[in-house]
Amino acid sequence: MKLARPCLCAAVLCFVAFQAHAKGLTVDTMLGMQRVGEPDVSPDGKRVAFVVRDTDVAANRGRTDVWLIGIDGKGLRRLTTHAENDSSPRWSPDGRWVYFLSSRTGSAQVWRIAVAGGEADQVTRVPNDVNGFLVFPDGPAAPRLVLAMDVWPDAKTLAESAARDATQAKSKVKARVYDELLFRHWDQWEDGKYGHLFVWTPPERGGKADEAVDVTPGQTTDTPTHPFGGMEEVSIAPDGKTLAYIARVSGHKNAWKTNTDVFLVSTDGKSKPVNVTADSPGYDLGPTFSPDGRSLALRRMKRAGYEADRERIAIVDLASRKTRIVTEAWDRSANSLTWTADGKTLLTEADDVGNHALFSVDAATGAVKTLVAKGTNSGPKVAGGRVVFSRDTLSQPAELFTCKLDGSDLRQLTHVNDARVKAITWGAYEPFTFKGAKGDTVHGFVMKPAGHDGGKAPVAFLIHGGPQGSFGDQFHYRWNPQIYAGRGYGVIFIDVHGSTGYGQAFTDSIRGDWGGAPYEDLMLGLDAALAKYPWLDGTRMAALGASYGGFMINWINGKTDRFKALVCHDGNLDERMAYFDTEELWFPEWDHGGVPWEKPEGFVKHNPIDHVKHWKTPTLVIHGALDFRVVDTQGMSTFTALRRKGVPARFLHFPDENHWVLKPQNSKLWHSEVLGWLDRWTKPSARQ
Repeated sequence: MKLARPCLCAAVLCFVAFQAHAKGLTVDTMLGMQRVGEPDVSPDGKRVAFVVRDTDVAANRGRTDVWLIGIDGKGLRRLTTHAENDSSPRWSPDGRWVYFLSSRTGSAQVWRIAVAGGEADQVTRVPNDVNGFLVFPDGPAAPRLVLAMDVWPDAKTLAESAARDATQAKSKVKARVYDELLFRHWDQWEDGKYGHLFVWTPPERGGKADEAVDVTPGQTTDTPTHPFGGMEEVSIAPDGKTLAYIARVSGHKNAWKTNTDVFLVSTDGKSKPVNVTADSPGYDLGPTFSPDGRSLALRRMKRAGYEADRERIAIVDLASRKTRIVTEAWDRSANSLTWTADGKTLLTEADDVGNHALFSVDAATGAVKTLVAKGTNSGPKVAGGRVVFSRDTLSQPAELFTCKLDGSDLRQLTHVNDARVKAITWGAYEPFTFKGAKGDTVHGFVMKPAGHDGGKAPVAFLIHGGPQGSFGDQFHYRWNPQIYAGRGYGVIFIDVHGSTGYGQAFTDSIRGDWGGAPYEDLMLGLDAALAKYPWLDGTRMAALGASYGGFMINWINGKTDRFKALVCHDGNLDERMAYFDTEELWFPEWDHGGVPWEKPEGFVKHNPIDHVKHWKTPTLVIHGALDFRVVDTQGMSTFTALRRKGVPARFLHFPDENHWVLKPQNSKLWHSEVLGWLDRWTKPSARQ
């Protein structure tokens, strides 16, 4: 836990609150890790601007600053020191400035700071919060910017949109009226505003600091897409004349259709957007112009209504508007796309057998080469003849790494957490496989208690969400297996049928089978681990899961009593009612085979509520009031059923959290309650 501001010490950020001796990971030491991310490479490829996040527990928030380091690992220094958040660093075309997003004036605006040193200057002064921005490759001394802002779609100017906001804020009436879905999404109610893209011109080039040109006027869908889309959904052509961006296109069907398309629009605001993927019924994602501006790379899902379809890499020839699928033969799902400078290769990342690996793809042939196989590797950026990316593992929080374009010469670039990592005794872990459901090979991990020196250890059995997800070699701030290892538990986590990184057929297999093969995998995997690792105590086990993992906990409670305790976080009890509670309807409609009034069998086939009569395992139930994906009444119903049946239970409700627990002090309470519940029913030894 961070108790004081960090300082620079021998090119490593020092930490003043280390324990006197090494010990396993705790919630305090986990939150005390500084989080490294958002790397952006300078135009000459010699330096990297990036963000470091500290956790301020007293203020119950994270705070971010912009840092700088050479591609050779030298010259680490901090560029911003303001108490408010500074993030999203972007280089000016001449490499003299780093632009960034900051809330230091009470409104999120774009600022810049000279690489040579000095104070930061405010760049934009628009009357709306800036959600994200990109820097044009033109005007070295005063480049134009692309701004993403939420505005009233019929407002003629930014000032008019801001004035309407002010009027609404003063109104005594807070009622909402809706005619269509989605009326709320993730953790926010829809308010009638939409994300638009604007081109901002600096005063030095005839623009005004408080004005910008809306290049998506009247648009009644969000760009970037809400709630999680960012500026990776927008790309500027090398000549600065065109933007590519993503938008949902299903109108009133957006709640049950996954379709997004790629649009092109001129940056002068004088043309209407043109849809270049109109023939694609599923998700189109992450458009990225090639270095010569003649092509546009993107990621494409072929199947409509399915959010976990395979993401193929496609390339659009902008002259002919013809699209070519590049990775049809590659049975992995690409995330993020970055062109090499010569335009011949694309860098990407993908889940791969318990890891999130880094790959290069030949743009002409589709040939795929693994660059970095182990750990979780993401966000590759080209820096001359090298690649810069974020990398973490189960025993290493994220740092920046580099390698050559062929994957050789892997080096750690930043070392902000080295001292913290060294002070912790990590639970040793290894992957294992077993014959799971349908006779398929299924993968998982086993982790020893921190400092384990023999003897039997109680078991924490972690079940991932999704269900199209993965628990792999990754440092996580919400479901970190090392937390349980640090408490003295042996940890088991399995990528059951439906998981990602094992081919699309394995992922697809969850459809219509939520409680079938995945449950069988869990039980077979648990048996396999207990047989292979005799230090695991099969008489003292607890199972924990969130989201789909929470559903599975409720399903387990009706199927077996082999666990001493269960933890259900944001899990459905009744799949029938959950359909009517949730917001993204495409998800249950795909996984359960339709709508419940036409295909009720899909919603009752594996429904925990129908097995409540068998529940007997003590259960901790956790839910967030702002979770609109799995609403909190599902958690309340779970707790009600447990206590009415006389099963020991506890209900932890967070009125200020969504599907996740994000606030530091809430995270501390969450871990205290969860570990306390496990200890109560499995009683690990006092030594641990």
